[in-house]
Amino acid sequence: MASPHLLTPLIDLVFPPRCPLCGDAVAEQGGLCAACWQTLPAPGEPACALCQRPMPDTVTPGEGAICAPCMKEPPRHDGIAAATLYAESSRKLVLALKHGRKLALATLLGRIMASRMPPLDGDWLVVPVPLHRWRIWRRGFNQSDLLAEHIARARGAVLAVDALQRHRATPSLGGLSRRERAVALKGAIVANARWRERLRGARVLLVDDVMTSGATTDACVTALRKIGVGQVRIACFARVIDEVLPPA
Repeated sequence: MASPHLLTPLIDLVFPPRCPLCGDAVAEQGGLCAACWQTLPAPGEPACALCQRPMPDTVTPGEGAICAPCMKEPPRHDGIAAATLYAESSRKLVLALKHGRKLALATLLGRIMASRMPPLDGDWLVVPVPLHRWRIWRRGFNQSDLLAEHIARARGAVLAVDALQRHRATPSLGGLSRRERAVALKGAIVANARWRERLRGARVLLVDDVMTSGATTDACVTALRKIGVGQVRIACFARVIDEVLPPA
């Protein structure tokens, strides 16, 4: 069987590589043009060591400063790593993957996420945020599964694709307040019994495409903490931070 790399020139001839955002020609399949790269805003420094909320310029970047909201109500996770802020360009990429069924974009998004994450020392399990089976049947895939797969491969970690299960269908969370989202998700996400022994005391990287209010990831973290997971970090492609950019 021919190597995929040997087929690249033929694929590029039949399907010339184009930027998925603007359609301009690019050097290789699955890449962005230079102009569109610049429209993907990355979280800046200094930022809260736990939630990535922007901190005053008087704070030295990387010194582990914690913002006031996290001090008042400490999160149950051990940190967030967002590849981009939720803006028009990141929104278009996520929607093209999730609803446009352009699954090849998962490679690009996963690569960006892996490149902007801090090092993972030791052994980690990469766990995607789960969808209910009915939604997977309608959509055909879980985008978080695809992103988690690329991150696990890039970081040499173990992919635990079904470690969490959404055993109860939940309504669309769009337009709901943070409290309403939390109520809708309460008890909907649980740890898979098959993974419980492996998860106990483990270090987990929880992967999602977009983190808005944090209600979904909070529900996942709660399920993981309930069975005794050691550490939980969150990785997402796009993060909604109103202090930096208004939601797209």
